[in-house]
Amino acid sequence: MSTTNSILVVGSSNTDMVIRADKFPLPGETILGGTFFMFPGGKGANQAVAAARLKGNVTFIAKVGNDIFGKQAVQQFLNEGINTNFIITDPDHPSGVALITVDKKGENTIVVAPGANGALTASDVQKAEKEFAQADLVLLQLEIPIDTVLQVATLATQHKKKIILNPAPARPLPDDLLRKLFIITPNESEAEALLGSKISDRTSLQTAARTLYDKGVTNVVITLGAEGAYVYNAEGGRHLAAAKVETVDTTAAGDVFNGALAVAISENKMLDEAVAFANRAAAISVTRMGAQASAPYRHEMQ
Repeated sequence: MSTTNSILVVGSSNTDMVIRADKFPLPGETILGGTFFMFPGGKGANQAVAAARLKGNVTFIAKVGNDIFGKQAVQQFLNEGINTNFIITDPDHPSGVALITVDKKGENTIVVAPGANGALTASDVQKAEKEFAQADLVLLQLEIPIDTVLQVATLATQHKKKIILNPAPARPLPDDLLRKLFIITPNESEAEALLGSKISDRTSLQTAARTLYDKGVTNVVITLGAEGAYVYNAEGGRHLAAAKVETVDTTAAGDVFNGALAVAISENKMLDEAVAFANRAAAISVTRMGAQASAPYRHEMQ
């Protein structure tokens, strides 16, 4: 592996519209919220920005609309030092938008209108094949079409690149894809959706992680929010705790974790050290509002 810590992120770009409220509304209920914020977001974009702020050399493949949200997003990526040469402007679809409610505990609910993200095709990705050859690893999520995800995995495998897949939003995945993964990073609910079984305690958590490992994933990292992460690979399973912090907003904490994990792996850190680094980054992010806005810089990680 080269030492350029070059990370290729393929995924979504959204604009997040956030309202703070004391509680989530019930079906049919209207409540008065508090402050309104608008942030750049999208799982792919969040992870790309998180990796770039932590000194990763990031190229982002994505699709945005020919609208103000798309133009602002591309400018934001440039400001973060991200290579935007493979961000496509779609004349037919609007940029993706996410509507987010954050309650007084810092938990969130999110509804996403994918827009141009849903039009990022396998052929779009194929046009960027030279970027796969130059990258150290590829970071993926599931806010783009599954056929596109499969094409990314195929190209990365052909070029012998490590793949980190954050399987969110949750959906069943083919075993052929799982066998290509260096790391998979579901949270508990995503692991349940992948396997169709409930995680209720440490035993079922270990069983879920081992099942994903047995399906061919080299390293399984199940994120546990404030509790850190559970890691399973050929060395067995272990729990890596996270620092205790005062949570303000959990939006994009998982994305910051994944971006940080990609940076650490690209720097040839061992898995447990890389997960500890990612835990630290995610812990910092939940003390701040917003998605990309909450991602820490490298100097804040000491």
